[in-house]
Amino acid sequence: MTVLTRFAPSPTGFLHIGGARTALYNWLFARRHGGRFLLRLEDTDTAREVPGAVEQILESLAWLGITPDEPPVFQRQRAGRHAEVAKALVAAGRAYYAYETAEELQAMRERALRQGRAPRYDGAWRDRDPTEAPPGVPGAIRLKVPREGETVVEDLVQGTVRVANSELDDMIILRSDGRPTYLHAVVVDDHDMGITHVIRGDDHLTNTFRQCQLYDALGWQRPAFAHIPLIHGQDGTKLSKRHGAVSVLEFRDQGYLPEAVANYLLRLGWGHGDIEIIGMAEAAAIFDLRDVGRGAARFDYAKLLHLNGVWLRRADDGRLVRETLPRLERRLGSPVGAEVEQRLRALMPGLKERARTLEELADSAVFLAHPVPLPFEPKAEALLTPPACEALRELILAWHGTSWTPVALEQAARSFAEARGIKLKEVAMPLRAALTGMTTSPPVFDVAAALGPDETRARVLAAIDRAVRVANGAVGA
Repeated sequence: MTVLTRFAPSPTGFLHIGGARTALYNWLFARRHGGRFLLRLEDTDTAREVPGAVEQILESLAWLGITPDEPPVFQRQRAGRHAEVAKALVAAGRAYYAYETAEELQAMRERALRQGRAPRYDGAWRDRDPTEAPPGVPGAIRLKVPREGETVVEDLVQGTVRVANSELDDMIILRSDGRPTYLHAVVVDDHDMGITHVIRGDDHLTNTFRQCQLYDALGWQRPAFAHIPLIHGQDGTKLSKRHGAVSVLEFRDQGYLPEAVANYLLRLGWGHGDIEIIGMAEAAAIFDLRDVGRGAARFDYAKLLHLNGVWLRRADDGRLVRETLPRLERRLGSPVGAEVEQRLRALMPGLKERARTLEELADSAVFLAHPVPLPFEPKAEALLTPPACEALRELILAWHGTSWTPVALEQAARSFAEARGIKLKEVAMPLRAALTGMTTSPPVFDVAAALGPDETRARVLAAIDRAVRVANGAVGA
């Protein structure tokens, strides 16, 4: 048997982190078993469809590296097939037309509640002669479900789950206007697509009982089902916007790497020994549904942030440069040139050691693109005292003729400090402030080397000039 899994989101909203985990588990399960992963857009609810949702879902999956093995299937295009199957069930005596109006159905529900019964359909048209149908009332097709016994599902995560058939009523599978219901369309599509394993959230478990009844009525083999627990916030409630970012692309925009998000989602409810840091290829080789827990997982943004920092430090410098440049341009409001790119590339090994997201990386690198004079953090400006400025002025002169490399610049600075009888940090800390406008950065001599001699001198002299003007009251501190 070739394993076929699917992810079937509805474009009634953007892809959120819970849906992304479901897609990831389906993709990994298919890869683990040498099978295929398919994508189906369940777009039949046109009234609630969100503009741009389809594009966002596809973009989110592509960003995470969850790629389907075939072009997406759009459920709306299969309405004729859904109706055909429903009518075949009627012809086989396994479904029937029901002709209640909306008002009659509401009255039926209210009557059941008054009598202390669950507000289910009472099967009024289950055995009636269709010739008794009221004129002008289009009928909906309902499945004739068993009234005795149980529907049992051997779930690959939840174990054996069952429901008494008396708890389920004759569900509608084709509305009176000819549109299929969700439960019916999913069964027909999964069967026709050859889906062997349905892996989805455990909020679908009630749907599964009904869908199994439909599979049985059609004489089709059921797929294997695996219902994974939902994701909650730290407070134990269902993850929502109030907990923070939820949409997948929000995490991208906030500077998370896709491999970090995928790694975190994988471990959010799945475990394999003590493995914490795991890439997609490695995960695909060991993923097993037996390792999925039954309890709801809690989304911890602090853990994701830490994990992202780990993946950021592992990332290729060239890739990080490409990811950071547009973020710098957004901060500056203008394009940056090749010179800034060269500086960024030279300092990336040091910059990425201190960052946890691409946004933090851009914040720490923006000084490379700022024109002179730089903006200064208050603590950085406080380092530019008159003695410090005098030392910087002399250091620039001492560097004249020095090979412009980090090692040579540091050695010359050490010799300069020793000759003046001061500690290296007494000149290095003001130098960092002058070159970056900040108190933290990659090693300061790496910064000077990346900026080059002309830019370094220009920044130091501009910082000294500003410090003098601040001291004279010409510039607000």
